Amino acid sequence: MTALLPAGLAIRVFLAFASAYFMSYALRSVNAVIAPDLVAEFDLSNAQLGALSSAYFLAFAAMQMPLGVWLDRFGSRRVDAALLLVAAVGCAVFATARDASVLWIGRALIGIGVSGALMASLRAFRFWYAPARQQQLAAWMLVAGTLGALATTVPVQLALPLIGWRGVFGLSAVLLCACSVAIRLQLPAEPMRAGHDEGPAWSAYRQVYGDRYFWRFGVIAFAVQSSFVAFQGLWIGPWLRSVLGMDASSTARVLFLFNLVLTMGYLALGWSLPKLLRRGWTTPRLVAAGVSAMLCLELSIAFADGPYAWLLWLGLALAATANSLAQTHVSLSFPAGLTGRAFTAYNLLSMSGMFLMQWLFGVVVDMMSAGGEHSAEGFRRAMLAWVAMQAMALAVLVFWRVQPRGKVPA
Repeated sequence: MTALLPAGLAIRVFLAFASAYFMSYALRSVNAVIAPDLVAEFDLSNAQLGALSSAYFLAFAAMQMPLGVWLDRFGSRRVDAALLLVAAVGCAVFATARDASVLWIGRALIGIGVSGALMASLRAFRFWYAPARQQQLAAWMLVAGTLGALATTVPVQLALPLIGWRGVFGLSAVLLCACSVAIRLQLPAEPMRAGHDEGPAWSAYRQVYGDRYFWRFGVIAFAVQSSFVAFQGLWIGPWLRSVLGMDASSTARVLFLFNLVLTMGYLALGWSLPKLLRRGWTTPRLVAAGVSAMLCLELSIAFADGPYAWLLWLGLALAATANSLAQTHVSLSFPAGLTGRAFTAYNLLSMSGMFLMQWLFGVVVDMMSAGGEHSAEGFRRAMLAWVAMQAMALAVLVFWRVQPRGKVPA
């Protein structure tokens, strides 16, 4: 790893931020495993379950614009450390909730608290690591995140009989506090290049959102990547149970394999990316290829049945890794003083989409279930609707050939 920091410190910086993103991703994904417990205890419908889980994304999205300003003004270390303590409070609220409304508040506080886990790290990396390593570092951060998702599958399923879902969230609160302390006290402050030269803090977002190249990838973030995360974080679990008829243990094992494949995919992407770029592959081409593969697999998932139908979800996890290249690629096309706001503007699209997709998928499933609470046909019809929507986003990426204003790595 080529770094502007000494090697030992560069590794420590990466690991500290990676631990926070591990927790962020774990808390994003854990409802896929504990959903049956929540449904049983609080008598939730599919739409209510989707709304509860998506509270994380709604709060996360609402934080993105102020987060970008705070990151550019105060730095990644201070902002991320403070927000992680809010996430710890959210876990404590969730763990002690006695009705669905308090669960929603706890979930929203978690979303607020982890809203800077990835953005803070990517912004800091721009100042601490060589430009050629930025997309590779982003891929490795996603490895850390998917390891968090991996920890919420079989390990959480095994822990539930011992400590229950409330104990899982209590333990998460403790771990988040540890991450906050590590980032605040163990890391140096990154160079401060706040974007005061780019205009007033909030109006600078107009420059980001007014950029056409930003929107070429933004539609993919909103429609495709957000849908994948909505599936990963919640709906794959109900799909396996309701459509394929799996029990809780089998579902947890498939979720473990799903996230393991996703982790391996990010590792492979981080390793192979420099080689692919040298061979003439560009980020738009890689993202388009990944999304095309995703749509083919989702179409197959919508119709597949039988004992091996779950294998298609593993292919979807592998294909989705290419989407991770887009955010860093687009953000590096903006001046350094806009780094925090460029990352968070893109993330606002992603998280807004995740909130809508996770909630609306449950609504569509209920609408298309013909009166059945967990109708397999409702899930299949909802997936077909999602394939059509994502195909339109892919068409924008492929056929709208607008180029970035500034020089940006391929």
